[in-house]
Amino acid sequence: MPSFSHLHCHSQFSLLDGASPIDDMFVKAKADGMRAVALTDHGNMFGAFKFVNAGLKYGVKPIVGCEFYMVEDRTRRSFVGDTKDKRYHQLILAKNQKGYENLSLLCSLGYIEGLYGKYPRIDKSILKKYSEGLIATSCCIGAEIPQAILFKGEAEAEKLLKEYLEIFGDDFYIELQRHGIQNIDGTGMSQEDVNQVLIKFAKKYDLHVIATNDSHYMEEDDALPHDILLCVNTGSRMTDPKGYGKGMRFAFPNNEFFFKTQAEMGRLFADLPEALDNTNLVVDSIETPQLTRDVLLPNFVMPPEFKSQDDYLKHLTFEGAKKRYPDLTSEIEERLLFELSVIKDSGYPGYFLIVQDFTSVARDMGVSVGPGRGSAAGSAVAYCLGITNVDPIAYDLLFERFLNPERVSLPDIDIDFDDEGRQKVIDYVVDKYGKNQVAQIITYGSMAARSSLRDVGRVMDVPLGEVDKVTKTFPSHLSANLKKVLNDGGIDKKLKGDMNAEQVKAAEDFRLLSEKNNSIGEMIRTAKRLEGSVRNTGIHACGVIITPDDITKYVPITTAKDSDLLVTQFDNSVVESAGLLKMDFLGLKTLTIIKDAVEIVKNKRGVTIIPDEIPLDDAKTLELFTKGNTNGVFQFESPGMQKNLKMLKPDKFEDLIAMNALYRPGPMEYIKNFIARKHGQEEIHYDLPDMKEYLADTYGITVYQEQVMLLSQKLAGFTKGQADSLRKAMGKKKIEEMNKLFDLFISQGTERGHDEKILRKVWTDWEAFASYAFNKSHSTCYAYLAFHTGYLKAHYPAEFMASVLTHNMNDIKKVSFFMDECKWMGIEILGPSANESERKFSVNKDGAIRFGLAAIKGVGDTAAEEIIRERRKNGPYANIFDICKRANQRIVNKKSLENLAIAGAFDEFGVNRSSYVIDSGAGKGIDIAVKFGNQVQNDALSNQASLFGGAGSLEISEPVLPQVEPWSLMEKLQLEKELVGIYISGHPLNNYKFEINHFTTHDLLKIEEENLKLEGTEIKLAGLITSVRDSVSKNGKPFCIFMLEDFSGTREFALFGEKYIQFKPWIELNAQIYIIAKGEKSYRDPNKLDLNLTHISFLEDTVAHQLKKVTLEVEASLVNENLMESIFDLIDERGKIKLSFLIKDGDKSVRASSQRYKIQMDEITKKKLNNLGLEFRFN
Repeated sequence: MPSFSHLHCHSQFSLLDGASPIDDMFVKAKADGMRAVALTDHGNMFGAFKFVNAGLKYGVKPIVGCEFYMVEDRTRRSFVGDTKDKRYHQLILAKNQKGYENLSLLCSLGYIEGLYGKYPRIDKSILKKYSEGLIATSCCIGAEIPQAILFKGEAEAEKLLKEYLEIFGDDFYIELQRHGIQNIDGTGMSQEDVNQVLIKFAKKYDLHVIATNDSHYMEEDDALPHDILLCVNTGSRMTDPKGYGKGMRFAFPNNEFFFKTQAEMGRLFADLPEALDNTNLVVDSIETPQLTRDVLLPNFVMPPEFKSQDDYLKHLTFEGAKKRYPDLTSEIEERLLFELSVIKDSGYPGYFLIVQDFTSVARDMGVSVGPGRGSAAGSAVAYCLGITNVDPIAYDLLFERFLNPERVSLPDIDIDFDDEGRQKVIDYVVDKYGKNQVAQIITYGSMAARSSLRDVGRVMDVPLGEVDKVTKTFPSHLSANLKKVLNDGGIDKKLKGDMNAEQVKAAEDFRLLSEKNNSIGEMIRTAKRLEGSVRNTGIHACGVIITPDDITKYVPITTAKDSDLLVTQFDNSVVESAGLLKMDFLGLKTLTIIKDAVEIVKNKRGVTIIPDEIPLDDAKTLELFTKGNTNGVFQFESPGMQKNLKMLKPDKFEDLIAMNALYRPGPMEYIKNFIARKHGQEEIHYDLPDMKEYLADTYGITVYQEQVMLLSQKLAGFTKGQADSLRKAMGKKKIEEMNKLFDLFISQGTERGHDEKILRKVWTDWEAFASYAFNKSHSTCYAYLAFHTGYLKAHYPAEFMASVLTHNMNDIKKVSFFMDECKWMGIEILGPSANESERKFSVNKDGAIRFGLAAIKGVGDTAAEEIIRERRKNGPYANIFDICKRANQRIVNKKSLENLAIAGAFDEFGVNRSSYVIDSGAGKGIDIAVKFGNQVQNDALSNQASLFGGAGSLEISEPVLPQVEPWSLMEKLQLEKELVGIYISGHPLNNYKFEINHFTTHDLLKIEEENLKLEGTEIKLAGLITSVRDSVSKNGKPFCIFMLEDFSGTREFALFGEKYIQFKPWIELNAQIYIIAKGEKSYRDPNKLDLNLTHISFLEDTVAHQLKKVTLEVEASLVNENLMESIFDLIDERGKIKLSFLIKDGDKSVRASSQRYKIQMDEITKKKLNNLGLEFRFN
């Protein structure tokens, strides 16, 4: 039997149409002795790079191809009446490097010029133009020639064949497939009938025939999972009938579309062995394209007086050094010259010039640029060029951590920009290098375990509740996937070792479910086979590619709806290996917060703050960190971090660098030692005296990777390159490399006079810490930003918090949190005002924060800016009529005005909010005002056009707004929340703060944070019901779901069965309720806490239901006549609540209860209790 190679294969990159993993294709091909495999995904080359690398790895020749969508005119995108976009399949293979380039270009043009719907299309005009180095075939049943045989006759098909022969000549093959398809599309013809015509053509024109199998999945029994994948793609269900048209689903005709062995293909084409053998002609004619190349830098245009990029880079570096280092010492000069020599030898001066160019331009455009991130901050050259803003020499940051002089690889400089200015910088780069040389990077979204289960469950019609139950049973460990959990022979050993006991139990339960012979078991087993399938594409959040020439010369590209830039078809994991320069343009919200806070300070106080000139020893800022008052401070706002800051009491910037590095899993255990050593409570010990130089700042504790690098040089004479190799080997646990370096460390360390035993201990300590050791460059940069935010909060608290609020408006929980922080700081927050608000949150003349106009739903930036523009130009507004006659009503429309009124922006005009928007019979106030404004503006326009100018025009008098009953506070608050997302004028629960403070044990946020820690705990909470949904279950029983909100957040509750009957009377919209519940592990999701409700009452009844006794704590020495009078003033003869005392005298105490006197707990008594100045508690 002749040997055979697959030349028509679809991988998982034929999105939701192919199910074959690339590696599996080569594993099976190699095991079967196949010489080659071709990748021919539909319309794209997403998998080409990984495919070629995999083929080279497995020793099976990879052939790069594509099954294109061929149309008559790729540019046509309009189809009317019965005309439709008629697409044919066309298989093309790359014969050599030139062929690969043309294949890539055709694939790119399919997206750039031919995309229609989801189909990238090409036509024969560009096929003719870029046919060099390409092999084409007559393809499958869906191709142009076979379709002509089926529907237009042999003569038309032959005519088309001649067109392809004219384009491809000897590189055109007749492709035969045998999937056993009968009566194709009702024509009465079978696939074999089509084959016979094709064979006739081959004989007539002396063409080679090749056998293929349209492979979409690996094994025959993968047909069902593949069918389910098609349903996921088309949004269908398995129960939908197969076919075309409404209510039908796309499906393959049978289970023959798998990756067949040579023997299986031999049996299929036993009568045409030459069709199998001819696949070798194709294989032999193909040269594997070289897809891996060195990174190609775009051309950077220099001033003409410089002969090379090295010279220009050196010039810019030393010009920058004059500003950065006014006293340019020989040591600094030596460091700069060393870095420049490494950059020169590596061939990357252009890289630094490109980055310094766009960072400099960014600053010129007013875009905030971060101080640096990652190892790039270790470069003094980058610091002098203005790429980074932290002095690496001052903080012992190492260049070789960034660019190893002995193992040169492309440096990686990630740049942070303020998230509002980031796009300006990208636009500059596009303008400078050209739109065809700049692209974003594709991402592939794959079917993860839970999404795979949900997709398969939907397609198989498994009830949603059952699917949810199964997905929640799946273990929550980050490394868990279906293949590992359902591994043959038991849970994957490594995963099992990493999971806790609860997760292992969940995995074992999940395995039992998968073994069941029912729809659930089948769903799980099928989901396992589909897990990892590529289901969609996206765009890398920050990666941008810049090429020396048109990008289509280097990689295939695609397009995306949400980007104006081109997008690479290769993802982030391979773009650099493909020779593309990748830059990360990161948007950092903190930079925007700093920028806006600085702007507010300048506008309000006339003070210009330059963040990079903020002194890093500022006492007030360090005091803020010492007190842990770091809510809103970058990287330092978690409760755990605040607790450690209070204990650490940082008194220098270096302490913040260290804390930023230590506060992570792993090194966190060293924090207590770090704090104890700082405060002299634990001895600072150095294994060797020589270690003190680099460990003194961290009190003898190794915190940073840079410390290991510096110490290896000092203790054992490692070169800079060896020191960096040590860091990498330890961090990535490269045992062989570590062993070599260990021998070097011991031998060279002992030569320098160090005790071998101590050196071995030092090495062992390094090994233990290596996986935790942090990059000091990164920690320094982020501590630097943290200090800037801390400085602003310490010195300009209102301005800083206004900016924080503005840039968290999309997260209502955070807005509520930061508003509470403002109250704690004593900063008043005021609602929106037409005469005082800016577009964003701002600070008024009294130091209070004003809500921004643009934050109100339905108002928007444009309307807000128009109101502010007119106010600044012609002074404050007198009333709503003044706004309507002065502001441009095409911009500030009726809806904007209504929403401004409801949110309270017109409260200062002394008119009820309801008067603006409720029709009392005379029309809505807003309608009257808008009509008036139109009349005034139209009259003004008429007078301008009049021959006599404004002479004789009459001033239109202002109408009167209708009198409407004011809204209740509750109505007002509800409407505020609808428009702004939060309550501005107060909170519906404010009247019950006494009850909440004294009768609840938890708030909703605390329940969410503590989760399963509260299992078995009695929980008391209070809140406002913000939504209620009543429904009936499948068995006809009523239930309800309601949303409860308190000051900290929201939580959904459900009432079923007896609980519904028992508690439903209290569940109504806007009801303020008190709940007692018991924490229980959820049966639906074992990782979540459920609340088993045992009591519900209205919050106003809480005191009556819960309070039995009040106990006052009294110091005996403080008892006097005034105090006794105040206590007696609490007594009420109507009272039913007992009064008790805990009288303290030093370390002694005595309890006493009054049998005679009782109190009545009303609002007056609550105030009296609070004013007593005594501790009290309720029982």
